Amino acid sequence: MAIVIGTLVGVTVGVLPGLGSVIGITMVLPFTFAMGQMPAIALMLGVYCGSVYGGSISAIVINTPGTPQAAATALDGFPMAQRGEADLAIGWATAASVLGGLFSVIVLILAAPQLAAFSLNFTAIENFALGCFALICIASVSQGNMAKGLMSGVLGLFVASIGLDHVTGDMRFTFGSFQMAAGISLIPAVVGLFALSEVFIRASEARLPKPEITHKVGFRLPALREWKPRLWLLLKSCTIGSFVGTLPGTGAATAAFISYSEARRTSPNRENMGKGEPDGIVASESANNAVTGSVMVPTLALGIPGDPVTAVMLGTLIVHGVTPGPRLFSENIDIVYAIFVILIAVNLVMFVVGALGAQAFTRALRIPEPLLMTMVMVVALLGAYGVRGNALDLIIAFGAGIVGFALRKGGFPLAPLVIGMVLSQMIENSLRQGLLLTRGDFFAFFERPIALALFVITFLILVWPLLRALWVRRRYWKPS
Repeated sequence: MAIVIGTLVGVTVGVLPGLGSVIGITMVLPFTFAMGQMPAIALMLGVYCGSVYGGSISAIVINTPGTPQAAATALDGFPMAQRGEADLAIGWATAASVLGGLFSVIVLILAAPQLAAFSLNFTAIENFALGCFALICIASVSQGNMAKGLMSGVLGLFVASIGLDHVTGDMRFTFGSFQMAAGISLIPAVVGLFALSEVFIRASEARLPKPEITHKVGFRLPALREWKPRLWLLLKSCTIGSFVGTLPGTGAATAAFISYSEARRTSPNRENMGKGEPDGIVASESANNAVTGSVMVPTLALGIPGDPVTAVMLGTLIVHGVTPGPRLFSENIDIVYAIFVILIAVNLVMFVVGALGAQAFTRALRIPEPLLMTMVMVVALLGAYGVRGNALDLIIAFGAGIVGFALRKGGFPLAPLVIGMVLSQMIENSLRQGLLLTRGDFFAFFERPIALALFVITFLILVWPLLRALWVRRRYWKPS
């Protein structure tokens, strides 16, 4: 019962824009204190996994990622909904989410001790190198207008730097406002950029004629023959998500964008990505849900929370007498096995909830557009305010909505801006912590084997298009 209730609550929280996994976990936290050890853990894991998946539904239906992890899903999910294929898009997202979640559980079962030991090799220097590698996403999602995409990404990096400097404690770009010391929260910004800008765009185009689209309301799984050419993409995305999840402080949003970037680089259908290509949904959803199991690796094996959600769950485990760490696998192996079984059950229940509940969620497409957009704005603003209970977040959401409207009208992609915001703090903090470790010697970063490998891979991926163009020119150039 705890698994079912937790998954239902999680999917609902994920669908509502702006709430997210942390809010969902916090909401159910008081109830766990009166529950037994295993039901409490089951409830928390159900909310966590369900919320990560639920964000994809609102991303597909109304172009409003319910959680930051689903921002990449909106890039191809919403165009599919506009074509009248919302049911198929949700089918792709649900299947990819469940497969990604189950894959991560298998990784957790087979490799938890080994991955935990390997993740100990990741210091701030390796995290900085990983962040630089993830920035390739900006170039990948900006194809067709690279200059505007890069400008949008730089804007995201800058916006995320507003507020308190985490190293020196100085205030940056706050203009004397104490409220701005907390910075620009990601969730209100994402809500404004996607949800409110969509409302403003539709309001500005209200008088334009619109094509009649018959939306297929419900849930439709893609045919097996559609999966065959995407099996390698699915496996690769699950692997990326599982690996990123084992690294403390990265998170599902980072995994989704790295996986989406890799799909955009290597997919046979990369020319269609961003226009309603299922490859984009499979890559992002399988990766961000693969994080849900692997993020438990540092939490259980090392006692290190991989993200804010597992930090809350770590406190719940301790309250219920479970002490995470290396000794957990030798002294309380029954609890570890129970968590494995719970995660498998949660992913199976999540599939049932998605299949049966999609009918209700996708009916939003039949609501008259003015009423739907009003509901979107109200729910989005409630979600933006509910994160911190700070009225400033409403202003941030409105401001982000106006900025998003202007960027979209100017032909600037929004995805690079969100990527910049997601990665900015991780990259900056890791860089500065790494410089403290090396006493200001940046070249010492290249003495770390893992960091060096990531830097080399990043460089090769960046120069590969140029090298390929030079090779083609040399091969077909004939002297006169």
